[in-house]
Formats: sequence, C-alpha cells, structure tokens
Amino acid sequence: MVFHFYYDGKELTKYRKYFSCFPYTRKSPSELVDSLVKADGEFQPQKLQVKRDICEVDSAYLVRNIDHAFKVWREQPWGKSICFSDFCEYILPYRIGDEVLTDWREDIYNEYNPLLDSIRQMPEASDPFFAAQVLLDSLAKDMIYFSGVFPHGPHIGPGVVKWRSGDCKELADIVEYIFRAVGIPCGTDVMMMRGDNNAAHFWNFVLDKNGNTYEVEFPNPPFKSATELWNPKAKVYRTTFSLNMDMVKHMNKSMDAIYPSFRMPLFKDVTPVYAGEWNKTLTLPHDVLYSEVSPKDILYLCLSCRNEWIPVAYTHVEKDSIRFRDIEGDVIFRLATWNGEELAMCSDPILFEKTSGKIRYFTPGKEQDTVSIYFKYHLYNETYIFRMPGGVFEGSNDSTFQKSDTLFLIKDVPERLYNTLYIHSDKKYQYVRFKGAPGSHCNIAEIAFYDSELSGQLLKGRIIGTPGCIQQDGSHEYTNAFDGDPYTSFDYLHPDNGWTGLDLGTPHTINRIVYVPRNRDNFIRKGDNYELLYWENRRWNSAGCKKAEADSLLYRIPKGSLLYLINHTRGYDERIFEYKDGKQRFW
Repeated sequence: MVFHFYYDGKELTKYRKYFSCFPYTRKSPSELVDSLVKADGEFQPQKLQVKRDICEVDSAYLVRNIDHAFKVWREQPWGKSICFSDFCEYILPYRIGDEVLTDWREDIYNEYNPLLDSIRQMPEASDPFFAAQVLLDSLAKDMIYFSGVFPHGPHIGPGVVKWRSGDCKELADIVEYIFRAVGIPCGTDVMMMRGDNNAAHFWNFVLDKNGNTYEVEFPNPPFKSATELWNPKAKVYRTTFSLNMDMVKHMNKSMDAIYPSFRMPLFKDVTPVYAGEWNKTLTLPHDVLYSEVSPKDILYLCLSCRNEWIPVAYTHVEKDSIRFRDIEGDVIFRLATWNGEELAMCSDPILFEKTSGKIRYFTPGKEQDTVSIYFKYHLYNETYIFRMPGGVFEGSNDSTFQKSDTLFLIKDVPERLYNTLYIHSDKKYQYVRFKGAPGSHCNIAEIAFYDSELSGQLLKGRIIGTPGCIQQDGSHEYTNAFDGDPYTSFDYLHPDNGWTGLDLGTPHTINRIVYVPRNRDNFIRKGDNYELLYWENRRWNSAGCKKAEADSLLYRIPKGSLLYLINHTRGYDERIFEYKDGKQRFW
C-alpha cells in the first residue's frame, strides 16, 4: 500500500467522459474528442490531484476486499490449483493501477460468475486456464468500442467493464477486473515501447495450473502461449502489486537519479517467457559510447518513438563490456543516461538481430543511393490494404454480371496509393466493376477505367453498385469509389458480395485500370511538404524538403543510412526505416 496512489479531481471527471460517452454516441472517436474539448476544454493531467493509499484507504475497505478475494479463491474449483503467491499477486490486490478506488469485486462477480456455472462440475475446471477460456469466449461476444485517439491519462477504474471502450490499456483492464473478481489469476503484461511502433502496448495474461503463461489481446481470442506473441518486443514486463526490491537494489540510486518509468518498479521482467529461444544477452563494446560512462551510472536501452527515444531496459557498465540481459532482437535502439531532467543520448542507433544475435551499425559510406519513398509509416498500420487481395475487376455486357469476364484478380497487397493494372484484352464491355474479396466489405477508395481506343481516355458512366455502408449514414457508399478523392472510400454494409462499378452506356475496350485502396492516409500525399532525414555523424541530417507531386518521393542519400520521413503538412505517424533491396524497411 505504501507505494500506491491514485489521481482524482475535476480533470479526472473530464477524462472519464471520453470512455463513458463513446459507447453511446454515433460520432467517430476524433469527432467525440473535438466535441468534448469544445464543451469541457482540453484534458490537463498536470492538474490531477495525487492521493496516496496509505493516507486515504480505510481498513474496512481492505477487509471487504480481502474477504471477497479469499472467498472466490476457496469456492472456485480451480482455486486449489492456484498457489498462495500467485493468489496474492494476481487475485488479491484491491487495485490494478492508479484508479480511484471503489468496491468493485462483488458487483462484477455477481454479473460474470454465473457464466461459469456450466463448467464448474467438469474435471477440466480444476485448471484456471480452462475457466479463463470459457469466460473469454463469452466476453468476446459483446461489443468493444476501441479508440487510440483519446488523450493519455490514468486508469479509469472498474467503470471500464461497463463502457468497454478505450485502447489496449483499457481493454486489458476489463479482463483483469472480471477475471480477478471470479478468482482467475490474471494480470497485465506490457511493452513500455513496442519494438516497431510508436506506442506502449498492454495485454492480458493468465496462469494455468502449472504456472504457465498464456496471453490474449482482448477482444481477440483465443489465448495463446506467450512465445506466440509476434510483436518485436525488446523487453516485456509484468505489472505487480508488490515493489520489485531486487530491481531497486540493483539500480542503487536515489529516485531523482533514475528515469521516471523505473523509479517505482511495480513490475518484473518476463522477457524470457515471451522471447523463448530468441531470448538473448545483448553485449556491446565500450566504444559504442560517445564518451565514458561510470559503472555507478545507470545506462538505458532506448527504443524509437517517432523522433524520440524511450528507455525500456537498464544496466550498469561492466569492466569489459556493456551487457543487457534478457533481450529479444529485431529492434533498433540507442543508449542513454539520465541526468535528473532529461536523457543524454550516448550512442548511435544500433540494430540487434533477433535470430543471429548480431549487431549492425548504420554507418553510411560515400556511395550515394536513389530511394523511392511511397509511405511514411509501417504498411501493417494501413490495415485496410490487406483487404485488397482476392478482389477482382470484372467486365460484362450484362448489367447483372451473371456472365462476366475477369479483367484482373488482385493477388498482392498494394504498396503505394495509386496502383496501375494493365489489361490485355480486345473485348468490349458496357459494364465494369470491382468486386471485393470475401470479408473485405468491398473496401476501396478510388477506381478509374481507361479506354485503349480513345488514346487512353478516362471512361465515365453511371455509377452502379451495392448500396449500404457499415456506418449507415451514407458516408461510405459505393459512389465514393468514383468521386476523385483517394481519402473517401466504400465500406459495404456486409462483409461479402459488395461491388461498385460503372455503366459506360456503350461497350468499350479496357486497357488500364488505376485503383486506390482504402487507406489511413500514411501513403505519400500529393501537395504535402516532406523532409527526409538520414543519420550521420551522431545526428539527423536533412536530405531536403520536397512538395509531393505524386504518390512518391525521390531522394539521393548516403547508402546504408537510417532514415526518417517527416510530413510537415499533416499527420503524426512517422517511423525510422532503412532502404534495402529497393524497398522501405521500417523498424
């Protein structure tokens, strides 16, 4: 209790509105944010009041919490398989973070414990993991309101179980409250910074009767073994109620001399559980450092977050080398110290390879390279483009397309905004369309058909297709595919059998199709101003600013450079990358 606190005040009420309102509005997350900011003003976390449990929590509250936790531990058939230490850490705690305290256990227990009545007499029910699987299947059936655009703040408390809204942190809280209330040992594991993304990441774990870890990223069942978590990790920590005294003793520094995330380590390192065979010790020579670091100082391993570096691990410099133990690779990092106010970076970016355990330095030579840049952030963040493979362009002289010819079947995920397909057929068609792949909701942003007999002229006609969009407000109808805007799109009401096309009036020969996938605006955008940076001589250097004239940018840069593209016009999703084998490779 000594190390725990919570935030309170008017600003917390303002903050919680984002989550409590989201399930009941037809507004998008961004629209909701704008609306609440207009009504209440910006959320100002610096104005939150800090209240310490040791001063605020009364004994009656603790007794109620302890009694209920012991009750479920003793009554559930899987309770006998849960050791006392796991019970104390992953069922008993009266809080899960820094939320305002309420009597949450009994209400959540009464709502969700009946979902387990059907399995209580089964022999498998002796394993808490079996109970967790059954309960998760039920939880996953209800609507989740996910958003990553709300401001960052403290835990919002057990109300999240009702609201079911937020990002990965809030979704992990939902599972943790429910599972602990019914006596299933559960908690949250975290990456302070993803190895390939500009964000921390939170997810749940449960323990089976043998103490093995299974992870789940709610609301996406099923549970998986820990080593199946695919994200490049570097470091994974498990949140705990108890203070990690081993870490405190090892750092051996006053609070101010420690980077804030490590000052009060209510977590333990579980990287080996997730890394499995890829768990390695990262060993570096002293000469990677810009200057000497004292063995008494703490040296941090930092991962990239946009154009900043965030500590995720620490060590002390040893006599012969620098060692970070229990690291998973395929991450680019820099080393830093903390001077009490800010990080002092003390190395260049270094890649730690996952499989080989080798390190690679980004040291550009004198040779120049021409790079073609199509996007400024990971393509996997452009989730809609993965719905394109399996989509097909068809031509017909029958308005119902009962008889149609395949003009082009999309097999690959598009890697640029505008994609050109060449059609090798002399046949003429009056009706042309794009039919989305099964499960794709016919997601597409723009289509253009060109006639080979009219000097490649853009064909126009009456827009035809399957009406209805998921939003049910007319915002994502089939007509969007022909409005000339690559940032509007068709999002069909049903996952299958959606299509959009043209009645050309008379038959035409199609020699070329240009399409734009539905996208999140991370491709190069015509008219925006960009600047490419490359790493050399211990700093970022500009390769020049350019206004995009198409959906790509061309630059000349020192070969082998680490790169970073800035859009000075809009957006915030940007990430370090290299140019290798003619393609962008983000880290």
